[in-house]
Amino acid sequence: MKDTLKLARIQILVAILFVIGKAWFRPFVLNGDFHIVFDIIVLSLPNFFEGIVGVLSLTYIGLYLNHRLVAPKQKIQPKRIYVIATVLATIFVLTQEFKIHNLGGNNVYDPYDVLFSIIGLTFGLSIVWKIQPIVD
Repeated sequence: MKDTLKLARIQILVAILFVIGKAWFRPFVLNGDFHIVFDIIVLSLPNFFEGIVGVLSLTYIGLYLNHRLVAPKQKIQPKRIYVIATVLATIFVLTQEFKIHNLGGNNVYDPYDVLFSIIGLTFGLSIVWKIQPIVD
């Protein structure tokens, strides 16, 4: 259970970074005379954070449901849950980026947002793979 608390702490940290980025860093960069690369980064960074939080959240939900609802002999291995959670997060995030749905807000297609989403999803899977949380 303590490993799942690590996931929660990381999600809180990511949420704080998201708020700081949106409230302070983004306006500072967009109103300043910075190179276009910095504009791209601050505009696409929320997608990076969304990818991380998506993977971590779905991993926890999957682990919890596996622990509570699945019979002991039919339990899914945690590593499979990590992969399933990442696939589900990827489907949600990328279908949102490609305007198949607008469940996460009113998106405008931007290839940099897609790139940052994929990087965030990959980073989220890396975090989960490193921590290897379980619910027992």
